Amino acid sequence: MVQDEPKGEVVPAEGTAAPREKKPNVFARIALFVRQVFAELRKVVTPTRQELLKYTAVVLGFVVVMMALVYGLDVLFVWITSYVFGVPGA
Repeated sequence: MVQDEPKGEVVPAEGTAAPREKKPNVFARIALFVRQVFAELRKVVTPTRQELLKYTAVVLGFVVVMMALVYGLDVLFVWITSYVFGVPGA
């Protein structure tokens, strides 16, 4: 078997451009886009009330943990800079 042999794809001859499909006009492309958006929206599953409450609790818990982490780092950096630069009263 030859290694450079194409595997089913159409390869244009050297020096020639590949044939290009004609682009639809702007209104046809917008209509296609809107149809695709509605097709994707039909795939969306709305969460139940219980799932929504669970997801909300997870997000709020994560936000609280991240706020505590940032606050802790802020206090640590304030303490380090006041120690290094000798700010009185800190």
